[in-house]
Amino acid sequence: MTAAPPRPTAAGASSDLAAELTRALDGEVAFDDYSRHLFSQDASMYAMTPVGVVYPRHAGDVIATVRLGGEAELPVLARGAGTSLVGQTITPGIVMDLSRHMYGITELDPEARTARVEPGVVQDDLNRAAAKHGLMFGPDTSTSNRATIGGMIGNNSAGSGSLRFGMTIDHVLEQDLVLADASTTRWGVLDEAEMLRRAQGDSLEARILRGLPGILRDNAEAVATGFPEYWRRAGGYRLDRLAGAPPYDLAKFLVGSEGTLAVATSALVGLVPKPAKQVFAVGHFRSVVEATAATEDALSMDPAGVEMIDKTILDLSRRKIEYAGLGRILEGDPAALVFVSFTGDDEAALVDSVDRLAALWEKNGHGYATIRAITPVQQADLLKVRKSALGLLMAASEGVRRPLAFVEDTAVPPQHLAEYTARFRDVLDRHGLEAGFYGHCSVGCLHIRPFVDLSRPGQVETMRAVAEEIKDLVKEYGGANSSEHGDGLARSEFNRELFGDELYEAMRQVKQLFDPSGVLNPGKIVDSPKMTEHLRDANPPQPGPLRTRLTFDVVGGMFGAADRCMNIGLCRKSTTGTMCPSYIATRMEEHSTRGRAGALVKALSEGNPHAALSDERLHEALDLCLSCKACKAECPLGVDMAALKAEALAAKYDTTGVPLRSRVFGSIRTLNKLGSATAPLSNVPGRIRPLRALMEKRLGVARQRPLPRFERDNLPRWFRRRRSAVVPTEGRVTVLADSFTSYSEPGIGKAVVQLLERAGYDVRLESKGCCGRPSISKGLLDDARRKAKGLADSLCASGAVAGPIVGCEPSCILTLRAEHVQLLPDDPNVRAVAERVRLPEELLVEAIDAGRLRLREDSRLAGRTIVFHGHCHQKAEAGTAATVALLKRIPGATVQELDAGCCGMAGSFGYEAEHYDISLRVGEDRLFPAVRAAAPDAVIAATGTSCREQIHHGTRREAQHPVELVLQALAD
Repeated sequence: MTAAPPRPTAAGASSDLAAELTRALDGEVAFDDYSRHLFSQDASMYAMTPVGVVYPRHAGDVIATVRLGGEAELPVLARGAGTSLVGQTITPGIVMDLSRHMYGITELDPEARTARVEPGVVQDDLNRAAAKHGLMFGPDTSTSNRATIGGMIGNNSAGSGSLRFGMTIDHVLEQDLVLADASTTRWGVLDEAEMLRRAQGDSLEARILRGLPGILRDNAEAVATGFPEYWRRAGGYRLDRLAGAPPYDLAKFLVGSEGTLAVATSALVGLVPKPAKQVFAVGHFRSVVEATAATEDALSMDPAGVEMIDKTILDLSRRKIEYAGLGRILEGDPAALVFVSFTGDDEAALVDSVDRLAALWEKNGHGYATIRAITPVQQADLLKVRKSALGLLMAASEGVRRPLAFVEDTAVPPQHLAEYTARFRDVLDRHGLEAGFYGHCSVGCLHIRPFVDLSRPGQVETMRAVAEEIKDLVKEYGGANSSEHGDGLARSEFNRELFGDELYEAMRQVKQLFDPSGVLNPGKIVDSPKMTEHLRDANPPQPGPLRTRLTFDVVGGMFGAADRCMNIGLCRKSTTGTMCPSYIATRMEEHSTRGRAGALVKALSEGNPHAALSDERLHEALDLCLSCKACKAECPLGVDMAALKAEALAAKYDTTGVPLRSRVFGSIRTLNKLGSATAPLSNVPGRIRPLRALMEKRLGVARQRPLPRFERDNLPRWFRRRRSAVVPTEGRVTVLADSFTSYSEPGIGKAVVQLLERAGYDVRLESKGCCGRPSISKGLLDDARRKAKGLADSLCASGAVAGPIVGCEPSCILTLRAEHVQLLPDDPNVRAVAERVRLPEELLVEAIDAGRLRLREDSRLAGRTIVFHGHCHQKAEAGTAATVALLKRIPGATVQELDAGCCGMAGSFGYEAEHYDISLRVGEDRLFPAVRAAAPDAVIAATGTSCREQIHHGTRREAQHPVELVLQALAD
């Protein structure tokens, strides 16, 4: 019999264990309440609070943790990205986060087509390294930008490419392992002689190698007949991979064992040739059943993959800037899309396959339209939505009514998919449940997540009833209940019934053989609790009353805004987009949006949430948030950590008072105005080293960071004395004279005024007040509210709301549209102003296209590349399309928009001494290398004043605002 899971130790013993681990490990040890809370959840519906968390730096740390965990009779769990959907990666014992330090690619052999990797390597990072040699890791998961290879090995992951490339199990060649007794070994394919040699003695490895053949021999018939016939499966222990005589491929046998048999510290994986081209046929259908019925026609064309997403996800994608592009290219309002991919080296042949499939669908009456996505640009929006389908579905959550993953990983042979889907929907309808549908039609795997509120009476029982009915339905069609996400806590309970008593008992013998004391992630695959235990939302926390300055327009206010996070981990991505810059720099869970949201949920669940928001440990987690707002746009659930941090700071200052530096940065407009009035004298202190050292000591302003240069001929002064020679024809436009454009970079403001006047506008300058953006970022929300009201009242009194209101600094002008409404939701002036806010680029593009603004063909920009970096707030609140479009209007110029993440400056963040180094590390992630790689004659453009300063500081290249470039190209 398998031993019962060890029970966590008492508090005193836990403290002793933390001390022992700290002495034994080179990596970090975290047993504090916040760290334990952050690792109590994964992306599933379950929660278990661990005793503690460790961050191993190398295999030796893993060995020490397994040894000490065993001695303390505690479970030990190896975890990667923590994106498990069924609860594999939570434990009441010790969590080892292998993603922070153990992410090296130690070997890459293009000729052998192999790579040796540590378990924390992210799939996209491996693919990026392999792509230099025309190779890739075959399994294509939708979570490839954060899924670790170790996690993929743990649950035998697969994805859209499994029709051609199979599952993770098909690509693992060797594994370096730590066994349950902390001994080590390397397993791959072992022939009979090697098995016999290693089976000598009394080591745990020897006992395993002696015992496995006996288990296989005694249960040969059950192994041959007990597994589902369908190949697309990820459940149970893969004894079928060891059936027959040696050699035994023990590396593959361990794939999918969910860390319950051994911990991998390194793996040799196979790589496959990366297709040179990929094209898509995107079919439009009036129902999910109709879409799945078209799968067989698609499969007859030998595709690389066939994917489906339903209207629920399509509608959700249209609501967010980051994903709205797909909706703009669709025909009509489809209830489902099926996108069929074809890969190879001959693009013409691939396009012909798309055309033939479109004709076949039309002939057989499948769908009402098919569009073709041939180029990467045409495919970008499609792939972005496909990879974010889970998060978009989660975004439809209301409070604790969430789409839960308890029947989402079934697979049946594709020829049965349409009938199976219809019957699946009948089960949901009978139980009164809604669900979103998407997944891999090519292999009969649909991800179906019913919306359930587990806090409501009877909903837990309903969920279980549905799970049992679907399990039986899958079995009827010869399918797999776990097809790529594993068993975990959600499905392990049903393994005895699905595999049969004899095969299930053989699996229990395997667990006992490998882990006689039950140290390694017990309670998964075999001897698990019921699927209805450890549910996160069955008894959700009840946060105490809290008055907030900002309005959080979600169920549950601030708590609900933080609790929207469902731990899918998209904020851990590092190769595209902006979210989350500080996580990219530190790889610490608490520095991801997910980690910070979890920390806030813990604080707000306390009896006195206002007091809990003052907790120093909480603010350690919040401290490195750059308030870039990328999470607001890129997180599919729209977790707005910038707003949450500002509110938490405001609550903290209620207790501790406002630090001097925060007051200084919050008053930046006053300081800049004073600096301009006293220039050039005011620019001298920034160049005197002793004064900079004193400023660092007293205010914490980094001495290495150049200070802004004040201009005496500032924008308001210039505007007052000039007279426009252009007769207005297009009505009034108001330009917001922000604190930076006005006093440090007036040339930008002058450029936008001149361009708008040449475009026919009657330009008015609003220079009386501050938007409050600096105050918001420092948590000075009462001050920001006063500034918001004053500015809105001034704009309305001047008649500005009769026309557009624009501004050169995205973080300032977009504050009028976003945070002002959160601060003063019922103020009619604030609402009126928000509705008139636009980017100046939008007006200038319209003017150029209408012929009211003409640009020269022979400007100095003709024939040059403009490398453009967009401001984070602009990306989050408005997008960069208008700016890119404006730059592309410059005749003869080529525009390259960088996907380079956050610059790392983030307003005052990069000026702060304790943040200076990490600010540069964020810039070094992608932005600085991209700028340095630009041709010497390339022009660097950036819309943010912080971005321009950071680019110059980090690369010594000057960046200009796009409107300055347009002015240079303006025809006389």
